[in-house]
Amino acid sequence: MAFIDEAKFFVKGGDGGRGCVSFRREKHVPKGGPDGGDGGDGGDVIIEASRRLSTLIDFRFRSHFKAERGFHGQGKNKHGRNGKNYILRVPVGSIIKDPETGEVLADLVEDHDQYIAANGGRGGLGNSHFATAGNRTPRYAGDSKPGEERWLRIELKLIADVGLIGLPNAGKSTLLSKLSAANPKVASYPFTTLEPQLGVLQFKNHRPCIIADIPGLIEGAHQGAGLGHKFLRHVERTKLLLHVIDASGENDQPVSDYRILANELNRYKEELLDRQKLVVLNKSDLITNEGRITKLKNIFSTEGLQTIVISALKSEGLDDLKEHLAELLEDSID
Repeated sequence: MAFIDEAKFFVKGGDGGRGCVSFRREKHVPKGGPDGGDGGDGGDVIIEASRRLSTLIDFRFRSHFKAERGFHGQGKNKHGRNGKNYILRVPVGSIIKDPETGEVLADLVEDHDQYIAANGGRGGLGNSHFATAGNRTPRYAGDSKPGEERWLRIELKLIADVGLIGLPNAGKSTLLSKLSAANPKVASYPFTTLEPQLGVLQFKNHRPCIIADIPGLIEGAHQGAGLGHKFLRHVERTKLLLHVIDASGENDQPVSDYRILANELNRYKEELLDRQKLVVLNKSDLITNEGRITKLKNIFSTEGLQTIVISALKSEGLDDLKEHLAELLEDSID
């Protein structure tokens, strides 16, 4: 199933029902007073966050959402029923924006968070409201109001405990497949992953955590290169960032790769540099010189960075990585 993380859509509140023009017709009272009932109010379009959803796939097939209109008033002071609200459910982490200005209208970060996207119109008043001493038989009713209508934009920022970031072909998808039951596409060429992938990592003595594999970043991602803005958006709500580095690169290439990632995060949103992080030196199975790993660890250590050496492909070092993740996530809770 495709991962849809932004969409434009139209919402319309239900129109109000018409007020009724009616008069009492009783035996021996041929010209009774007005008894027209009010029209019902139109329903609202309400956007509600739900943890049961993970993508905006429904917006691929439908872009217009409308609430029920109010029912018309009737004689004998019968008021029309209010229209039903339309509940539009979206994933937790959805942001609702004005499509023209980009203004954030709602940020739905908790399960059941709601935003009224379009109010229903008020029902018209029946003619019984307009009787006066000078006009005891008003032959008109109040105007009903149309429901609000507008276009909106929705964007989804994944909410995950751990975010996997790295340059293309660093091995993030392989790592996700080994840490969780996720089954992302894995191949030995760049940009295999074009959509964020989610997986759940189970621990023996800790609560499970959600891992997001963010598609490979490239230099210039903060300016939108390589769909950078689409990808970086999902990093913002992760508690812990795993910088997955191809340790088999020549000379100081792994260090250079890390600095490219750090620079892109900094240029996109400076506070991301302060996010809890761990450097994962991947593809250790391709390194024959043990001194090279020691050298890389020392370089990162001098910059105050923790490192873990693994081979995702060979499932080497994954137990140490899981233990580190459990400790770091527990610290983030405290």
